[in-house]
Amino acid sequence: MGNICRSPTAEEVLRVKARQAGLSIEFDSAGTENYHIGDAPDARSVRHAHDRGYDLSGLRARQVHASDFHEFDLILAADELNLRELRRRCPPEQHHRLALFLGEVALPDPYYGESDDFEKVLDLVEKQAFRLVSAWSRVTE
Repeated sequence: MGNICRSPTAEEVLRVKARQAGLSIEFDSAGTENYHIGDAPDARSVRHAHDRGYDLSGLRARQVHASDFHEFDLILAADELNLRELRRRCPPEQHHRLALFLGEVALPDPYYGESDDFEKVLDLVEKQAFRLVSAWSRVTE
């Protein structure tokens, strides 16, 4: 939605995991809403990510642009609500680029939650990042 919790976390974790695997892939994150444009990620996301060795401090929230549907090969949504909004904005011929980050389930939003909720998001993001980077590594071999 606002690009301050789940999306920047996934962006940085994927960037780090891909780099560690020797892959050169461009990652970016964006929200479907304009709530936090230009803002840094939520301080709780930054802190929990930092504790695991990820640096979200240089990231800033932005909203999805029409050009994103042409510039990126894959656009992953955190949940069904965001996926529906992306489908609404995306040209029909680009719908094949859209998917849920976790495949068939939503990545829970920790924004109104507690510390454990941010840890759970990081756990899920790291596991899925491992799966995605492993798959992409096999494709490039």
